[in-house]
Amino acid sequence: MSQSHQYLVIPGPVEVRPEILQAQTEWMIGHRSSEFAALFARLQTKLKQAFLTQYRVFLSGSSGTGLWEGASRNCIRDDRRVLHLVGGAFSERWAEISQANGKQTDVIEVAWGQAHTPEMVADALKKQAYDAVCAVHNETSTGVTHPIQEIGAVVRDYPETLFLVDTVSGFLGTELRTDDWGIDVALTSSQKAFALPPGLAFAAVSDRAMERAKQVPHRGYYFDFWALEESLVKNNTHNTPPVSLMFAADKQLDDILAEGLENRWQRHQAMKDTTHAWALSREFGLFAQAGYRSNTVTTVDNREMKLDVGAMAKFMAGRGFSMDQGYGQIKGKTFRIAHMGDMQPATLQQVLDGLDAFMQA
Repeated sequence: MSQSHQYLVIPGPVEVRPEILQAQTEWMIGHRSSEFAALFARLQTKLKQAFLTQYRVFLSGSSGTGLWEGASRNCIRDDRRVLHLVGGAFSERWAEISQANGKQTDVIEVAWGQAHTPEMVADALKKQAYDAVCAVHNETSTGVTHPIQEIGAVVRDYPETLFLVDTVSGFLGTELRTDDWGIDVALTSSQKAFALPPGLAFAAVSDRAMERAKQVPHRGYYFDFWALEESLVKNNTHNTPPVSLMFAADKQLDDILAEGLENRWQRHQAMKDTTHAWALSREFGLFAQAGYRSNTVTTVDNREMKLDVGAMAKFMAGRGFSMDQGYGQIKGKTFRIAHMGDMQPATLQQVLDGLDAFMQA
């Protein structure tokens, strides 16, 4: 690794191991070849294991943003309404995308750092029929993990309402059981706890969501679920795929499944506990609501300590770490420590030791 390289402690893109980077250097293959079909089939099998789903997992050469649009366009009929649970930068953006696609959009908004509760969703569904409820599993901007399992149990009482979940910074870093939790679309991207380079996005999609898409006449082109399905059953993609990234994903999924999903979740939780103990013992706060704090990213509340986050980031860069300085309306008031992907506890300890050194300087 180059001496000029800084280890990424930001919440995406995260650090990618050299052997995963190396996997991208496989010889190129044609994406309509039998070799590609074999690669796609391997990925499909492993992705279904990772999402804990019996259904299909679509693979897209895009960011997760593209699958936000795909979920909104395919799963919400034009004459029906969608309910977005909003409480951070990324949940806000998904609601904006539904609106930009002409969907009739309502929101349940909570303050940044707060979690949505199943009771909020139950109250809304009693008052209005919705084609879908859209929720963010792990809000990257605030460090809040929403109670997706419990919200899913509420949504299941409404057979016409689909449950669409963004798990971009949750997937493979904290518990997610797609089928058991009644999730119809679970979408994610490659550059968070998956620990791959950016450029790939994935969506586990239920048969219920596919049946809904049949009722939507204008699903777009690039993210049309039925066009994706037509290619998927042939072990192929609707559009030109990022083959090199797929080789990397194939290798990474082998390693993730060898570690074991529950072991991976537990490693992330242990790093969260270490980070929280460090922050509280240094008289920082934790921005996310107690009981809903993320296993993959800690948003450190800096409003009391008033640490100079710019100076901190510069100091840490000198020690070989690229640090976050907070996001959006809470930039500077907070800073985020990402403990996701393939980070190990020993590396996290080096990060925390570096922050101690900065505060003692």
